Amino acid sequence: MDFSPYTPCRLCPRQCAADRLDGSPGVCGETAELRIASWGPHMGEEPCFTGTRGSGAIFFSGCACHCFFCQNWQISNVHGNGRVVSPDEFHRLARGLIETGVHNLNFVTPDHFWPHIEALCVRLREEGAQIPFLFNSSGYQLPAMISRYAAHMDIFLPDFKFADPVLARAVMRDERYPEIALEALRLMVAEKGFLEPFDPTGILPARQGVLVRHLVLPGQIENTLGVLEQLREEFGRWLPLSLMSQYTPASAAQTRPPFDRPLTPGEYQAALDHAQHLGFENLFIQPLDAGNDFLPDFDRDKPFTGNP
Repeated sequence: MDFSPYTPCRLCPRQCAADRLDGSPGVCGETAELRIASWGPHMGEEPCFTGTRGSGAIFFSGCACHCFFCQNWQISNVHGNGRVVSPDEFHRLARGLIETGVHNLNFVTPDHFWPHIEALCVRLREEGAQIPFLFNSSGYQLPAMISRYAAHMDIFLPDFKFADPVLARAVMRDERYPEIALEALRLMVAEKGFLEPFDPTGILPARQGVLVRHLVLPGQIENTLGVLEQLREEFGRWLPLSLMSQYTPASAAQTRPPFDRPLTPGEYQAALDHAQHLGFENLFIQPLDAGNDFLPDFDRDKPFTGNP
């Protein structure tokens, strides 16, 4: 098991070079000790991932983005929730998820713990595991790492958060996000293609490929229109896309207008109209009144009330 990439750590675009093996946290907030906040069958993803038996979601502590509106703020911030898990325990919990019959193993915010995840994937495949592995991420991935991810991951589920570098700077302190995320996405699509099968009913769960998520933000419709235009120009109308309306103000966003309020129906409709005008064919949409069943509270043993 090769943990040398943790020192100096250059696993993400921040390139902080922390000696995480020696116990120093990186920009992600984590040392080289694997910390996991939650795991279990999850019904809160798009139907092509949850199917009928759920997605085997593993939520990792820490994140390199630090978006102040993050709905997972309890685990993504420095010193967030989670507990240390050994490589053997990581293997046991992953095997346990597979044995429940989930449709995939869903690694949520995985890049800063990639050495652990890569070793797990190799071990599971050597044991004969056939389940798809899913890389569920912020889109803020180091392009040079994509081929390494693709050697083990079957599905990429990245966000594309910002087309506006000024907004990216304000939210996550890196105006490079649009160019980094777009280049990473190009490489993901080159490695795996578009999501297959694309079945909105979930009857045929996805096996391979890329689906992009974009969260529409309150007061930032121009950013969303720019995202949609960039994606359409770069990848065409068949790019699988999930246009999300679920924005809920996290604690750190409640003093930062316009992020202190939910999305309005008019804002989401403007985003949907533009996506349809651009001709996106494989489009997931979300009702504004979807409820809070999948708004997490990681202080609970079961963070999502919508899971069985």
